[in-house]
Amino acid sequence: QVQLVESGGGLVQPGGSLRLSCAASGSIFSIYSMAWYRQAPGKQRESVAVITSGGRTNYADSVKGRFTISTDNAKNTVYLQMNSLKPEDTAVYYCNADLLDGTPVARRVYWGQGTQVTVSS
Repeated sequence: QVQLVESGGGLVQPGGSLRLSCAASGSIFSIYSMAWYRQAPGKQRESVAVITSGGRTNYADSVKGRFTISTDNAKNTVYLQMNSLKPEDTAVYYCNADLLDGTPVARRVYWGQGTQVTVSS
């Protein structure tokens, strides 16, 4: 079983920055991709940013130029650096990992528990 543990959320003023972290632990053989999603009250969960094992990244149009996704492969950890935050970025942010794990070995997708990000003055 794999666990994803997120940290780094909180309250920040518009224009401010936050850095989210998500560490994956367990019987991990390889990671195909890691990603961040978010869900605002009354809205569907949406993809924010994704990074593949090869280092390719993709961002939602709403965060391009402001957010940066990165990984520390040695630590099975993904980060989301969020700059120039706006009130509309307020949401619960979830970490996602697509990986090979377990007994029997299989490809599975895991989710973190979520961390609240609130952008408000």
